[in-house]
Amino acid sequence: MKEIDYTNYFWQDEEIRLRATQPEDWEGYYYNRFDSTARRLLECAVELPPTIAEAKKFVETFSDFSSGTGRIMFTIENVKGENVGGINLNSIDEKNGTFSIGIQIDQDHRGKGYGTRAVRMLLRYAFYERRLNKFNDYVLEGNEASATMMRKLGCIQEGVRRKVIYTKGQYLDLILFGLTKDEFIENEKRTITV
Repeated sequence: MKEIDYTNYFWQDEEIRLRATQPEDWEGYYYNRFDSTARRLLECAVELPPTIAEAKKFVETFSDFSSGTGRIMFTIENVKGENVGGINLNSIDEKNGTFSIGIQIDQDHRGKGYGTRAVRMLLRYAFYERRLNKFNDYVLEGNEASATMMRKLGCIQEGVRRKVIYTKGQYLDLILFGLTKDEFIENEKRTITV
């Protein structure tokens, strides 16, 4: 097979690229399910023990963008081709132009900026290619890494849903974040001129 030239590829920057999830990605999904701390922050709950069958079914459902679930699932790779996590565009409301993004970076690859880069790439796609207008998301109270990433992307804290998630024997808040297309464009201009 010919080597791919990524020079003008939309789904890549200097550090990462997004690609379709493939059936062989099941292992990464499976092993990530053993990181209960991270999964609790993502799913706002303790999940049942992972199974290989469940992991294979998950990636099969979302492979090659074939899912009819309203979720567009990508695998995140660094430019060396290593699988570093997953990201998806979800809760897409075409009528009102709103959407959300879910992301998980594998434990060995956190703190390298891959998540921020991947979300920024998906925001560009949603705003510039899909004509969506408003990114809405939430962060579980205590998830400082995700809250920091939201702020770094220019998201505005829009509110708090108080004591709505029960986990670890306590009720926790959901911190609501949002970003409009105009705010994103303005942030992109500032990033380019800095």
